[in-house]
Amino acid sequence: MSAGLFGIHGRALEIRSQRIGVLTSNIANAATPGYKARDIDFAAALSARLSGQDSDAAMNGATRFRVPIMASLDGNTVDMATEQGAFAENAVAYSATLGFVASRVESLTRALRGE
Repeated sequence: MSAGLFGIHGRALEIRSQRIGVLTSNIANAATPGYKARDIDFAAALSARLSGQDSDAAMNGATRFRVPIMASLDGNTVDMATEQGAFAENAVAYSATLGFVASRVESLTRALRGE
C-alpha cells in the first residue's frame, strides 16, 4: 500500500493486523505456564513505519511485554479481561481504518470511471 495513496491508513492497517495476532497469541496462551503476554505500542510502531523502518524492525521495536496486574503462581502474565479489552479496542480501530481505506478505493474507482 502506498503511503501517498492511502496516507497513513495503509501502514496503520498493517500494524493493527499484526497487533491482532499478538493479542490472539496472548489469549491462546492464557493457560501456558511461564507465558509472558506481549502487546504492540501502536504509536511507536506507526512512527517507526512512517520514518522508513521496515515492518519487522518497527514491530520488534514496538513490541512490549505487558506488566501483569496480578502475579500468577505459574509465571503466566496473561490477564483475560485486559487481553479481551485490548482485542476489542484494536478490532474497532482496525475496522475504522479499513473503512478509510475502502472509502479511498471507492473514490478512486469513481474518479477512474469519470463519475
